[in-house]
Amino acid sequence: MFLFLHTDDFWRDYHAMRQAGVTFREEPREEAYGTVAVFSDIYGNLWDLLQRNSQGT
Repeated sequence: MFLFLHTDDFWRDYHAMRQAGVTFREEPREEAYGTVAVFSDIYGNLWDLLQRNSQGT
């Protein structure tokens, strides 16, 4: 993955993007560095929607 969309409210943006018809390729998951889900744009590029955790790691 080389494209990242950082957010300060993962669940707000995740639900808004799904409602707008964005195709998520994976379910959201919690990682050591934060909450992430993979989605594709209209050209097939894969992006991470990402909210870093409070530790910022």
